[in-house]
Amino acid sequence: MLCLSLTPLLVLVLGVSLGAAFPHDTARKGCRLAKYQNIAHDEQRAVDKMRQAVSIGLCLQVNNHKCNTRLFHRKWNAVDLPMSDRVVLVAAELNLTTAMLGLPALPSFAEARRRPLDFFTQAREDVRGCVDPSHQPSGRLRHWLHKLQAAMRAAPESTACLRATTILHVLQVLDNLRCAALQDKC
Repeated sequence: MLCLSLTPLLVLVLGVSLGAAFPHDTARKGCRLAKYQNIAHDEQRAVDKMRQAVSIGLCLQVNNHKCNTRLFHRKWNAVDLPMSDRVVLVAAELNLTTAMLGLPALPSFAEARRRPLDFFTQAREDVRGCVDPSHQPSGRLRHWLHKLQAAMRAAPESTACLRATTILHVLQVLDNLRCAALQDKC
């Protein structure tokens, strides 16, 4: 079992989620989400292939570790949020996804995650330019961000659980990214 410190991951996710990690003058200037309105089929296929390649093992891992998989099961969808909240949600999800995919992995998974990790990393960088550092998330989103913080602070043994949950929900992250790029109901 890997023993990893979650503190750097927590700082990264919180910084983007709360907007504190970005200078005020760069918000909106570098916002480049339009290219995610129609995510390339090859990228979607690579993400789904990665998820499917490890999904059986991840499902067993989630069930065996009694993982709290409720992090991605919300009573609301990204489309129910105002646009500024969607961007914060997507930024937090992309930070979590890239952090979890970037953890050390077995060679078989390392190869399957290579292209999706590159894609999510680029998307995360693009979304950073769209986060308004002065925005205060709505109650729904704020509650979810607190749940994310708690999951990130959990014991190092639960890193495997958080990673498994994140990988199982990468397609939802893709949908939320597309929804944020559309700037309307999707």
